[in-house]
Amino acid sequence: MSQAIHATALIDRSAHLGPNVRVGAYAIVEADTAIGEGCEVQAHAVLCRGTTLGPRNLVGYGAVIGAEPQDHSFKGAPSRVEIGSGNRIREYVTIHRSAKENGATVVGNDNFLMSGVHLAHDTRVGNSTIIVNNTLLAGHVQVDDRAFLGGATLVHQHVRIGSLAITRGGTRLTKDVPPYFMAVAINQVSGINRLGLRRAGFSQETRRTIQAAYELIYRANLNISQALAELRLKFHQPEITAFIDFIAATQRGICRERRLRDDDEE
Repeated sequence: MSQAIHATALIDRSAHLGPNVRVGAYAIVEADTAIGEGCEVQAHAVLCRGTTLGPRNLVGYGAVIGAEPQDHSFKGAPSRVEIGSGNRIREYVTIHRSAKENGATVVGNDNFLMSGVHLAHDTRVGNSTIIVNNTLLAGHVQVDDRAFLGGATLVHQHVRIGSLAITRGGTRLTKDVPPYFMAVAINQVSGINRLGLRRAGFSQETRRTIQAAYELIYRANLNISQALAELRLKFHQPEITAFIDFIAATQRGICRERRLRDDDEE
């Protein structure tokens, strides 16, 4: 086993470190933690009790992973942060453990969390997402695979952001963003994520179908239930089925369409 542990790092004897792990100066690794093969924990980062890292993760300077949740209901029950593989968690990111007894805040694989990002308790982030600097996710937020959250996006608790959705920098959300959509301003969408869909390998035909579904939701003078029923009749592609299922499961409602007359402030 080859490890590079700085002499000033503080690592609890019960912590498990896999092969080829590097831990920088003044980093702290508490008890009941596990660091997978090939991870790097940079200087002054803190891995708190109940944190598990899979292989090949980077934890940046000053990041804090697994701190107690900022939730008045939390009474110290055991809970966890579970992080997959291949993630880049940059400097001063904070990820809080679950507020539920034996619950987990979960981050999947191959995500890029830029500096200053905060993931609150019980957040669930999928795979291959990009979350840009100073984005703040409240408790129980769900971010699906390949979503892109622009800088300083603010997301209220229990909001869901669908696969391959994108938010413009500074977007504020208290409602769900369906898959493939572009969110802007306050609880608004301004079209579909065309560039992201193309880069993800979606064919022109599929992109046109998603655009047609978007227009049916927002421009056909139907309520959501009527629009979903119409979508089920007209489209049978798996991408649209996933889109329908996401909207049908919403508890907070979905963002409305932004019109040209709308201001960024409400």
